[in-house]
Amino acid sequence: MPETTRLPETTRNAIPMRVLGRSGVRVSELCLGTMTFGTEWGFGTDESTSRKIYETYREAGGNYVDTANNYTNGSSEEILGRLVAPERDSVVVSTKYTFPTDSADPNTGGNHRKSLRRSVETSLRRLGTDYIDLLWVHAWDQCTPVDETLRALDDLVRSGKVLAIGVSNTPAWVVSQSVAIAELRGWSSFCTMQVEYALTARTAERDLLPMARALGIEVSAWSPLGRGTLARPMSEEAFAKLPAPVQRILTVTREVAGELGVSPARVALAWVRRQGLMLSIGARTVDQINDNLAALDVELDDSHLVRLDEASKIRLGYPHEFLHERRAMFTPDALRA
Repeated sequence: MPETTRLPETTRNAIPMRVLGRSGVRVSELCLGTMTFGTEWGFGTDESTSRKIYETYREAGGNYVDTANNYTNGSSEEILGRLVAPERDSVVVSTKYTFPTDSADPNTGGNHRKSLRRSVETSLRRLGTDYIDLLWVHAWDQCTPVDETLRALDDLVRSGKVLAIGVSNTPAWVVSQSVAIAELRGWSSFCTMQVEYALTARTAERDLLPMARALGIEVSAWSPLGRGTLARPMSEEAFAKLPAPVQRILTVTREVAGELGVSPARVALAWVRRQGLMLSIGARTVDQINDNLAALDVELDDSHLVRLDEASKIRLGYPHEFLHERRAMFTPDALRA
């Protein structure tokens, strides 16, 4: 995992704070994800419940909230804008662009400048603010050259409408290329990255996490509860339909949770924290956000970590396993032989 910069103990709130990569911005280790703010997608929360979730998070010391231009068809940004309005400068607000927002207009999606300009102006209006603390490239669109995207993002940073930029759902080689281009040309570079990461989703360990460590990019895990699998109650019938690897992971997670007297969700979140990542946590109820926040108090010992790792580990594949098998060939002693 990338090295992280933690603030001194005396400056921490209930949620530990970190410096967001090279941006210098201080953010909570637990970010409040707001994909559930709004009912347009059929599974979210109304504004009243969203407000209670937000207030619970803020009371715990959290200062970092995340949304996207397409979440609940724009309602998430609008609700979040009203919630942060009384304390805008005290909250780090991030939003995203890339995915299409109008199926009839192909240029409402993508990482090109036209999509970016339209998205940012719309997000600023919905959020009721004149700047975005952190703007994410939501995904690699596989069409726009990375230097075009970076140049457009740099213009926004220079204008003051965006303060920092991040990237999500993008191959490691594309992120590495982008960082190199930005550094060579003196443009704003990605300070942070979001990846899907959970006990049930560890493939980021192959390339993305080592890359982030090498480049000093802070990493945040989205869906650290395995898209809900590690948290939701489940009947025996539903459990039996899960793939065998997921059954094994869920079984061990539940066993550890029982030994500690906590929920499986807390164990799953605590495990991700122990890997050095920040987390994006979402909720549909106040009880859920309280349970997620309580993961900060979970202490996993070495035996717990070993069992969880064994249950969830993945094959790193080529070239990682090939190089690991031959690692001894490149030690100083071997090279002198």
